[in-house]
Amino acid sequence: MAHPLHHAESSARRYVGMPADYQAIHAWFDASKEHLALPTHRALRHHAQGIFKAERVFGASVTNAVGRTIPVRWIGEQHVREDCRRIPTLADWLVRIEPAPWMVNGVIEDPAPAPHHGDPAGLWRAEVAAGRTALGLADWIAERQARSARLRVAS
Repeated sequence: MAHPLHHAESSARRYVGMPADYQAIHAWFDASKEHLALPTHRALRHHAQGIFKAERVFGASVTNAVGRTIPVRWIGEQHVREDCRRIPTLADWLVRIEPAPWMVNGVIEDPAPAPHHGDPAGLWRAEVAAGRTALGLADWIAERQARSARLRVAS
């Protein structure tokens, strides 16, 4: 659908009441259009996790103009189905993102790593700053220990 108002009108037909009863929920689902007015904006909230997030934002239900209590989840499911024809998972969206170099090129922004004096975390920071590892601290320590064990066995 083109606009949150159209979703709200659809909700009013489906659940009775006025479009204004549902407008805020539908506007929340489409808020990412502010940043990117392409269908891919839907990756932010148009999935199962987004529907449950809407419940946390708006409460479990809303009461419409005629006094009927409608679950927010139903409204979210309606919105996502109207836009996507199904309810995808967040993973359905994320696996389709093509990683760009800036997404995987982390760096510790410390131009002068602190002296490590044998401290594993300091040694690791120096390795990361020098571009010799992209491993997290725990993985880096485990790799160093495994390498040490292999060297002891080989000698």
